[in-house]
Amino acid sequence: MKLVIVGGVAGGASAAARARRLSEDAEILLLERGPDVSFANCGLPYHIGGVIPQRDKLLVTTPERLRERFRLDVRTRSEVVVIDRRKKAVRVRDLTSDREYEETYDKLILAPGAAPIRPPVPGADLPNVFTLRALADTDRIKSLADGGIQRAVVVGAGFIGLELAENFVHRGIATTVLDRNRQVLPPFDAEMTTPLLAALREKGVEVLLGQTAEAIDPDRDGLRITLTSGDTRTAQLVVLGVGVRPENALAVRAGLEVGPRGGVRVNEYLQTTDPDIFAVGDVIETTEVGTGERTQVPLAGPANRQGRIAADNAFGRATKYRGTQGTAILGCFGTTAAMTGQSEKALQRSGRPYRKVYVHPAHHAGYYPGAEGMTLKVIFDPATGKLLGAQGVGGAGVDKRIDVLAVAVQAGMTVLDLEETELCYAPQFGSAKDPVNMAGFVAGGLLRGDHPQTDWESVAAAADKPLLLDVRTPTEFASGHIPGALNIPVDDLRRRLAELPKGRPIVAYCQVGQRGYLATRILMQAGFAVSNLGGGYKTYLLHAPAPPTATTR
Repeated sequence: MKLVIVGGVAGGASAAARARRLSEDAEILLLERGPDVSFANCGLPYHIGGVIPQRDKLLVTTPERLRERFRLDVRTRSEVVVIDRRKKAVRVRDLTSDREYEETYDKLILAPGAAPIRPPVPGADLPNVFTLRALADTDRIKSLADGGIQRAVVVGAGFIGLELAENFVHRGIATTVLDRNRQVLPPFDAEMTTPLLAALREKGVEVLLGQTAEAIDPDRDGLRITLTSGDTRTAQLVVLGVGVRPENALAVRAGLEVGPRGGVRVNEYLQTTDPDIFAVGDVIETTEVGTGERTQVPLAGPANRQGRIAADNAFGRATKYRGTQGTAILGCFGTTAAMTGQSEKALQRSGRPYRKVYVHPAHHAGYYPGAEGMTLKVIFDPATGKLLGAQGVGGAGVDKRIDVLAVAVQAGMTVLDLEETELCYAPQFGSAKDPVNMAGFVAGGLLRGDHPQTDWESVAAAADKPLLLDVRTPTEFASGHIPGALNIPVDDLRRRLAELPKGRPIVAYCQVGQRGYLATRILMQAGFAVSNLGGGYKTYLLHAPAPPTATTR
């Protein structure tokens, strides 16, 4: 058995190591175009920022280690230029000598990854305009940072763009972030990025949304970036972080099927349309766990798992890849944002029905010092309660809850299961009613019809506006409220029912939803047409982050 693997890093290197564990007799050849066979892509911004000071720490493994421990034939600076499917051979170019030669295979695994998109912007090929993919890119960007540059512009407010912005600020570099979208972190639902945007701006990052670079020109201060608005910014460094596209040229030339966004099509065994050729990692199109829809998710975790599974199948083990759910996380200036499964915007695009709830708990018991707040958004099927996705933003503990919810999505659990999920509790770690349980309680009540809920978007879009009833204390009301709201504290509500109209819909709200829920129950049983504003005033502020000026009544 001869296995040839094209590309290293997460998918290819994992496939090679797994293949050797499965067979001591196989001939395993790993061909990598670059100088490094496996490195930590996700750590590159943190080396630039000095958080990871030693470059060698980014090397997950070396060719020498793979040869020594796994007896692999590892060849770096070796580019596969042609796949001859009829002959079951690849043509390899040695980039050091420019010599070409042929290698046959019994099974072939493609793991070439994805390449950063370099948009067709005039000046995008100028010196000091970079993308960030490999260690060589890191070295060049870090060299400029070490040289004392004053300003940087990052085009793209995705994961890499925001991580770079944070690390540039750590280095004392004034930073502007541009994104053509009206939010940072475009995979997330917009309101869930509001705290992150606030954290960026609080740390001095200039974030310009609905803007991108239209042109980059040389300037006496380095580079002049012309924006969509016509405004300009100057910088000594520009990083383009607008996304990646699959490195599919080799597969396309070989006649393998690709999807509409360029991802190589594979089945559940990670076979391409040629049963002797597998593909893994950022180059492939796979399926989304919850919906079964085709998707492309360039993440290291799925790539590692896919590499192992492809090796299994290459050696005759029928192992299925269950799909990808896009579980991802970002930490930036002390704010964490994480997600798993379907977003609300993705479900809207596909036309699939859903409901959502928001909760705003602390990450551990409030009476124990150091509790940090978070917002969790849980999305579920309105008929069955099956979990479709979740997002979280806040301080400590967001990662833990999204990890739990990621497992719940993958397991096909419902929001009713979340009510009964038993998680570890001590006051410094959580609460007796964990945030995951709280999301289950709210969603479960909604599913059962215990408390009608109205989302803020529906209130804002309604032609006939409902009466907004703020059931917080007068002090809370005075510190900020939704414009036009009537304030009757929940503790006064039963004796002031006569002040409310029975012929008009009422939307009750409090700070996070709990008192609004109680008010809804009181008013429902008194014959009012009432619903609770999902997530309360805190969720309103996510959608409308500039609080209105308080008025008194």
